[in-house]
Amino acid sequence: MNTSQNSVFPKGEKAPTDYFTGTAWMNVLVPNDATFNCQVANVTFEPCARTTWHTHSGGQILMVTDGVGYYQELGKTIQVLNKGDVLTVAPHIKHWHGASHTSSFTHVAINPQNGSTDWLEAVSDKEYNDTK
Repeated sequence: MNTSQNSVFPKGEKAPTDYFTGTAWMNVLVPNDATFNCQVANVTFEPCARTTWHTHSGGQILMVTDGVGYYQELGKTIQVLNKGDVLTVAPHIKHWHGASHTSSFTHVAINPQNGSTDWLEAVSDKEYNDTK
């Protein structure tokens, strides 16, 4: 099992349980800022941990730095993400992301245009386990 002990960035604080299932940590590296017009955070998930369904008004860029994870847009199949993958999420696309069943998962999340996050319902175990 991947433990993310060699991460470039510290784990930060435990992520809020209102927006995550399982244990995850968030370290805001660059807060929303008028000069840079984005927020950047390092997010680490334990195996099976995941976000709730959500959207970003300014879209999102995910850069996977460790482990194996999943990403899914509403109505589409789950994608497997590996260290080195970069994923762009268009504004207002309903999606979730998190660790695989057997590996922790770490990514740097970039939220352009100081975009807000609209947190929605939890990803059910059935949805999470549907890796078809």
